Amino acid sequence: MLKKLILSLALMAAPLLASAEVPLGDDGLHKPTWLRTTFLDMRQDLADANALGLRLAVIVEQRGCIYCTKMHEQIFPIPVIDKMIRDNYYFVQINMFGDLNVTDFDGEVMKEQDMVQKWGVFFTPTILFAPEEVPEGQSLSDAAVAVMPGAFGKWMTLNMLTWVVNHGYETDEQFQKYHARMFAIQRNQ
Repeated sequence: MLKKLILSLALMAAPLLASAEVPLGDDGLHKPTWLRTTFLDMRQDLADANALGLRLAVIVEQRGCIYCTKMHEQIFPIPVIDKMIRDNYYFVQINMFGDLNVTDFDGEVMKEQDMVQKWGVFFTPTILFAPEEVPEGQSLSDAAVAVMPGAFGKWMTLNMLTWVVNHGYETDEQFQKYHARMFAIQRNQ
């Protein structure tokens, strides 16, 4: 009984322990140290990610997004997730209402806010995971191997990051089945 009580208290405190103050940029978006500053040319970003042995992930966010804040202050700083991102990902940030030019994989150049509409992104945060190679003429939204629309908890976030890194999308096990299988193990640890 005491063991269950201690475990319950630890689980309740975990988000508080993982909470971190992440600086905001002039655009009002969170700027964690693992975020890459690029010219927002998806082809170049993919080449750079591949050269480093990392996976390209594009996160779309907006100023004042409470769900973006949750992810940056409570989920991404969790040590196992932070390590997964730093060791395996090349994250590029897009401002849902920004004016910077973005070059898509298909060569089309648009302002961030227009590119987000082209990609069909409606919610923030949304993470689009690129494959290591994008066929000629495809946009990021067409080529993405997975899309994570919204704020999720520790295990779903970790499992999505892991599933993409391990090429789970190339197997017969869909993400939801993978997550359910992994979560059954994780919740017992």
